[in-house]
This record gives sequence, C-alpha cells and structure tokens, in this order.
Amino acid sequence: LSGYGEVFYQNVLLSGVVALMMFTSGTALAMVGSPLMWLVVLSPLAIVMAMSFGQNRFSTGTLQLMFWAFAVLMGMSLSTLFLRYTGSSIATTFFATAGAFAGLSLYGYTTKRNLSAMGSFMTMGLIGIIIAMLLNLWLQSGALALAISVLGVVIFAGLTAWDTQRLRDTYYHVAGTDMMGKVIILGALTLYLDFINMFQFLLSFLGSRD
Repeated sequence: LSGYGEVFYQNVLLSGVVALMMFTSGTALAMVGSPLMWLVVLSPLAIVMAMSFGQNRFSTGTLQLMFWAFAVLMGMSLSTLFLRYTGSSIATTFFATAGAFAGLSLYGYTTKRNLSAMGSFMTMGLIGIIIAMLLNLWLQSGALALAISVLGVVIFAGLTAWDTQRLRDTYYHVAGTDMMGKVIILGALTLYLDFINMFQFLLSFLGSRD
C-alpha cells in the first residue's frame, strides 16, 4: 500500500499546512460568514463526486490536480477548527487519530478475515448518521450530537479497516496496468476521507473549546 500511503500523506500534510496558514494569517476568521465559506464548504463535495463519477474520463494527472485542489479546500475548511478548539487539543486529537488510523489500516491489510460484511454495515451506519446530523440541525440536541460523534468515530474506524483491505485487493488486480495510477489516487482519497472524518468526529467530543 506504499502507493496509496504516499499520496494520502502528501495530501493530509497539504491540508494541515493550509489550515495552519489560514489561521495564523487571520484569513480563517475573516472567512467565517462570508460567501467564500460556502465555496469552501461545498466545493470539496463537488470535487469528490467529479473524481468518483468521472474517473474514466479524466487522466491520472487531472485526478491528481483535483485531489490537490480538494486537499487545499479541505485545509481552508479545517482552519476554522482553530477558532473553536485549543491548538493543544487539536494536536492531541490529530496524533491520536493518526495512531488509531495506522493500527486499523494495519489490521485491514494483514487480517485474513473478509471485512466486506462489516464494510456494508458501516456504510449503512454512515447513511444513518448523515440523516441524524440533518435532523439535529433542527433539533439542536447536545445529546444527539454527542451520540453522532461517538458513532461517527466507530463507523469511520470500521471503514478504515475495510477500505484498506479492499484497496489492497484492488491494487493486486491493477498492478502493472494503465489503471494503476488512477486507482492509487482514488484509493488515497478514500483513506483521506476516512482519516479526516474520524479526526473531526473525535475532536467534537474530545477537543477543548477555545
């Protein structure tokens, strides 16, 4: 999985650098409530959908550029976390997530157990918490928000292990073919989404409010 890992780490680092620069420059604070914030929030979703559904039409280089653009936009969005949580709690949660992610990925890569059933269950759970999050926009329930955060961590932990196993098997099928570059980029995007979502859900109930 070294190919996936290299692209994954590059883009996580890119997002982290952008987030820190946006916060230290004061741009993150200025962005809140502005039209730019809507662009930053909605554009990553559009890019992910374009990459997923247009992978056959885009070249490997184009997909890489789209991933970089996605990582930059995510970094801009993540910069607002520094306005809500202390820097020390963000750092602590980040390293805790990194450790858990590494362990879960290692399990998914090495286990002989087929994790497909668990992956399907976690995918259904993901749909459930998305619905719950939309519902809580109206209810504004602190207890429901906490439950969503806890379940979110569990779901993305399971997805991390399953996705790693799935990407391992996919890599063996495409190794040496023209599709390998695209598969690596899209696989790294999947791992990126697992990591970032697990980090944000974990931060929502472990982070110290600034």
